[in-house]
Amino acid sequence: MKKLFTTEAVTSGHPDKMCDFIADGILDAYLNGDENSRVACEVVASKSQILIMGEITSKAKVDIEDIARKIICDIGYDNDELGFNGNTIKIITDLNKQSSDIALGVDKKDTGAGDQGIMYGYATNETDNYMPLVHNLTCLLVERLEIVRKTKEIKGLRPDGKAQVTLEDNNGSFKIKTIVVSAQHDDNIDLETLRNEIIYKVIKHVISDDLMDKDTEILINPTGRFVIGGPVGDSGLTGRKICVDTYGGIIPHGGGAFSGKDYTKVDRSAAYYARYVAKNVVASGLADKCLISVSYAIGVSEPLMIELNSFDTGKYSDEKLLKIVKKVFNFKPSNIIKELDLKHLKYQDTTLYSHFGKDNLSYEKLDKIEFLQNF
Repeated sequence: MKKLFTTEAVTSGHPDKMCDFIADGILDAYLNGDENSRVACEVVASKSQILIMGEITSKAKVDIEDIARKIICDIGYDNDELGFNGNTIKIITDLNKQSSDIALGVDKKDTGAGDQGIMYGYATNETDNYMPLVHNLTCLLVERLEIVRKTKEIKGLRPDGKAQVTLEDNNGSFKIKTIVVSAQHDDNIDLETLRNEIIYKVIKHVISDDLMDKDTEILINPTGRFVIGGPVGDSGLTGRKICVDTYGGIIPHGGGAFSGKDYTKVDRSAAYYARYVAKNVVASGLADKCLISVSYAIGVSEPLMIELNSFDTGKYSDEKLLKIVKKVFNFKPSNIIKELDLKHLKYQDTTLYSHFGKDNLSYEKLDKIEFLQNF
């Protein structure tokens, strides 16, 4: 049976993702100065200003404006020709301390969840990094698009960009149906030359020929022009790319965003832990695919629910697999923080090209395979 899956990913210069990156940069700065900082930071970007707001309680002293300007300039918005310049853009901050009501549940000895909600983690053996093939390809496309822009291997590119891949799954045989790449560019660039360069220096660099055929449709800047971009073309906001940040919409999403939130917020930490569990289950050979679902109540340390779905690919029944998981893994927030060393994670390393599938992140480690296989 043929099924089609489509996922999207964006570059660092996309206005929403720029906001995510600023929020995580601020989070890192506070945690570097005080590992017990409580941060819930939101960023809004428009063509004329940046608004940084939220709740922060910390002993650290942080120059928020300086961090934001540096990140914006490092992304590539560093001159007036782009219509948005990190050196001169107006920056407004509106920050309060964390609610004392929330702190009552979080700061106790057996750390309670920083919020209620449901979180999901997923892994599949479709790829070496246990990510869904379609979303892995989409993320690789935008990562490559960033590389050729910054190295000037393709001249005339600007920071904003996105990609989309539609993959056909015919009972485990994969073919790409459509590839869409939208790349912001200088006004005077030859569009046909740009399209050819993106095909050969981005798409064919990332995607192997065996995944494409004569029927694969490639659309590059389908409107014909993409000069106005970033916050000039569209406002930006943290947390608006939650499917980009996870698995591309292949599995459910609880709705909680990641960036700008410290490790006590289970929106983030429990989603990371659920991925860690699912990845180890698949890597151990107990299932080809694994979805972990977990929910919490604010201030309560024990999860309200833990569920497992192997999509009928498990070595054992889902009920037995879940029993194994519960014996090996501890979903309490205090353990998640300790086991994944989330007080010392560099959160800016998570922000781009999905928060998952990168070997340098603590929640991507495969250290429970032997434990799982022993049951």
